[in-house]
Amino acid sequence: MAKIKITQIKSVIDRSERQKRTVAALGLKKINHSVEVEANDAIIGMIRKVNHLVAVENI
Repeated sequence: MAKIKITQIKSVIDRSERQKRTVAALGLKKINHSVEVEANDAIIGMIRKVNHLVAVENI
């Protein structure tokens, strides 16, 4: 699978607990924090649920 870079661009303050946990499960901690992960179906589904909080780039 391809690697992707996920960057948190918005805060999780005042978001549902489920969205907070999804962002944490992606490995993101703060705004502008980035992680590189393998793009699999689980990761893509998590990104889809919080796409308004993150930015995604192909590597």
